[in-house]
Amino acid sequence: MNNVSVGKLLLLQGLMLGAFTGSSVAIAEVSLPPFYSAVTKMQPTGSLGQVIKYEEIATPIHGAKAWRIAYISSDVNDRKTISTGLLVAPIGKAPREGRPVISWAHGTTGTAQNCGPSQTVNPAVPLNQYFLKSGNSWTDYGIPALEEFIREGYVVVASDYQGLGGGGKHQYVVSATQGRDAINAVRAAASIKIAGAGKKALIYGWSQGGGTTIAAASSGEYINQKDTAFDDIEMVGFVAMAPPDFRTMTPAGGIMDEGAEKMLSGFAKTFSNNVFNFTHLAMNLWATQAAYPERLQLTDIYTTDGARAVDEIMSNKCVHVASDTFTYTYGDDYAQLMKAKPENAKAWADAILNGSVPDSKPVAPVILYWGTKDTVVPPVMGQQYRDQMCLKGGNVARVNVGEATHFGTPAASEPLYMPWIRDRFAGKPAVDGCAVN
Repeated sequence: MNNVSVGKLLLLQGLMLGAFTGSSVAIAEVSLPPFYSAVTKMQPTGSLGQVIKYEEIATPIHGAKAWRIAYISSDVNDRKTISTGLLVAPIGKAPREGRPVISWAHGTTGTAQNCGPSQTVNPAVPLNQYFLKSGNSWTDYGIPALEEFIREGYVVVASDYQGLGGGGKHQYVVSATQGRDAINAVRAAASIKIAGAGKKALIYGWSQGGGTTIAAASSGEYINQKDTAFDDIEMVGFVAMAPPDFRTMTPAGGIMDEGAEKMLSGFAKTFSNNVFNFTHLAMNLWATQAAYPERLQLTDIYTTDGARAVDEIMSNKCVHVASDTFTYTYGDDYAQLMKAKPENAKAWADAILNGSVPDSKPVAPVILYWGTKDTVVPPVMGQQYRDQMCLKGGNVARVNVGEATHFGTPAASEPLYMPWIRDRFAGKPAVDGCAVN
């Protein structure tokens, strides 16, 4: 969700129940590299975290070897899925207790099958952000602090998330689903025995991946499941950079029918102000409908032609190309794809909340990093998340990294989270983040 901006802000604008996606239009085919093409033809059967396909790939990281992997996961409704991703591990013999595992949760790349970061030509590298001057691709890819983690002796795994190379529709910013993908990636890392993964693990993520991280932190029951590919994971901490959490924006009493309709209409109006925001809104709604196809239809929110267009574009394109397509095809009239008055609003609101960060105490210390110039994910979301989790007895720290933008947050956070992660794996107790103003 590198740019989850709109998709998120939109939800944020009115509590966050606005999400409308999907339709019955057939998913278009995209061209995939052979590894992923083969995976999309496989069935999601097996234990959670079970690796069903892998291949070794090159990496320029000194002292490391890397693999593309495909593994079994499940979504917010417990439907089995297939996620793809990367696994990078130090070369050499692992310690008896195994190596600590770091699970990276990436930001927004898009919703089509070819939007998974591991599909790039040279993916097992440090984070490369397309939006920055140093970016060298059409998308974000790579893993922050990868070189440092390998030097520390950690195994690093990075999920693409379901629907971004493993078949099925990607549930963009349905954080509860992506949290499970990040957890199962840890289990998958242990399935490649040569990686030498142990039981201790930590999840870190940014933007869409920040929401993924805090969702995983509140998924204790899921983490403690038995009969997985690798039981008894010991989560030692969670690092979330600029995380969205739509649940924090809902009123204590929940959303009623009239309020839901008003908010959805407000979202549509607010996020039609430019095509980039409109695209993120469309991604979010398309993905929410994919998570709840029995309750929601794209035609609840879009015209018949609009639903068909959104489904085709989201099925075929990654985020920035999708914006270009809306511009080329509709010019300034893209907002006309939406209905003047949304239907089935309460069901959409309930779906958004159900797919958000679980409302449970985090299972291990959480640390959030945010910048004062982040206009993509409102920092107030992180503040409210911390306040709510502290009331539940969690340990949540929140660190201001200065005048960082949304896209500058990963680099600004890295020098701060490296020692924090090292201490968690060393078994040192974390400072009580809830006791600090």
